[in-house]
Amino acid sequence: MNELIKAAILGIVQGITEFLPVSSDGHLELAKYFLNDQTAGEQSLLMTVTVHVATTLAIIVVFWKDIIDIFKGLLQFKWNAEVEFAARVVVSMIPAAIVGLFFEEELEALFSQRILFVCAMLAVTGIVLFLGQRAKNTGKAIGYGDAFLMGISQAVAILPGVSRSGSTIATAMMLGIDKAKAARFSFLMVVPLILGKLVKDLMSGEYSRNASAWPELLLGFIFAFITGVFACRLMIKLVQRSKLQYFGIYCLAIAAAVAIYVLAKG
Repeated sequence: MNELIKAAILGIVQGITEFLPVSSDGHLELAKYFLNDQTAGEQSLLMTVTVHVATTLAIIVVFWKDIIDIFKGLLQFKWNAEVEFAARVVVSMIPAAIVGLFFEEELEALFSQRILFVCAMLAVTGIVLFLGQRAKNTGKAIGYGDAFLMGISQAVAILPGVSRSGSTIATAMMLGIDKAKAARFSFLMVVPLILGKLVKDLMSGEYSRNASAWPELLLGFIFAFITGVFACRLMIKLVQRSKLQYFGIYCLAIAAAVAIYVLAKG
């Protein structure tokens, strides 16, 4: 299959699945497997990061009013609700930033179509979603401790197959936070993290070393962004209103089906 077509498909997969609690990374790895994408670990991870940047830009477009309000609050140079929200986001970034800085090579190895591992992590996501749905909603606000625990979930979700939105929202729900507040914080907390990863890759020369892959990366970015903008607006409402266990059933089913297929194929 043409590499540009593969890139477009990967962009669409990312755009749709980023905003559902079903692991966009896991679905990207499954898509690469079934598309017979033989890209090496570093370049494969680079495509994953690129389409994540695209959906992060989609989040910025969808949540632009919230983000502008946060910046307005920061520019007041006093401790207000916006500064406190930003501080919680910074706290939530700490675990994933540590993992990304010190375990980058180990992470690259996981983005090499280890399909059975991805299936196992999808199953973990399914179980986490069931646990989150069973939690009691106390309606409390997100505190700093809650933000840090959600950050740990976000760090674990770097593993392909573990849903970032699913694990962070489920963690928040298990802490007694309602799904609407959890979803908003979950989507916004990833923005500075992904943009930071982009800056790091640009400064380290990751993109220049893979200059030959620019057409595929650009096409994947475009399709992920366009799909992501539409999907984000639709999926936020869907996630907030739907039962997490339905997504949990899907994760368990897709994990079992793909694992059986891979084992039968030998």
